[in-house]
Parts: sequence; C-alpha cells; structure tokens
Amino acid sequence: MNVTLVHYLILGAILFSIAVMGIFLNRRNLLVLLMSIELMLLAINMNFIAFSHYFGDIAGQIFVFFILTVAASETAIGLGILMILFRKIRSVRADDMDSLKG
Repeated sequence: MNVTLVHYLILGAILFSIAVMGIFLNRRNLLVLLMSIELMLLAINMNFIAFSHYFGDIAGQIFVFFILTVAASETAIGLGILMILFRKIRSVRADDMDSLKG
C-alpha cells in the first residue's frame, strides 16, 4: 500500500480537528490552549509538506520553516507570560485572568 497525498491530508485534517476540539472544549486552561494552537500549526505544516512533495516544489517546505519559527517564538513568549501570571495569581485558568483588569 502506497501512502498518497490523500492520506497525509486526512491525517492533517484529523490533527487539526483534535486541536480545534482542544480549544473549544477546554477554554479554561491556558496551557492546553497553547498546546492546541501548536498542534494546529503542526497540522498545517504537514499539509504544506505533503503538497510540496506532491507538486515537486520546495516553496512549501521553505514556508514551513517560517511557520515553525513563528510557532517557537509564540511558545516561548506564551510560556513566559504564563509563568509570570502563575507567579502573580497562582493559577493558569483563563477565568482567573479577570483580576488583572486595570
């Protein structure tokens, strides 16, 4: 059995759907929200690589490196903000962020 473009696209859609469910079902924990966003970006990256290989064009794979760079910076900044918030209010729940209104 050969793995075709359709198989990669189905896997990417499944991963993207899991990430969307993680965002909509768990809006309280900010750490799970960050992980769901990362999973979304990785599903998109897999689709870019699959199309790049299918069409024989390297542009999709180069674009993946830019997305990975943005994802890494988003994770670093997001986790830094989360650590500061946890030190201040001792919680990572999104509902507890109301106390930060100034």
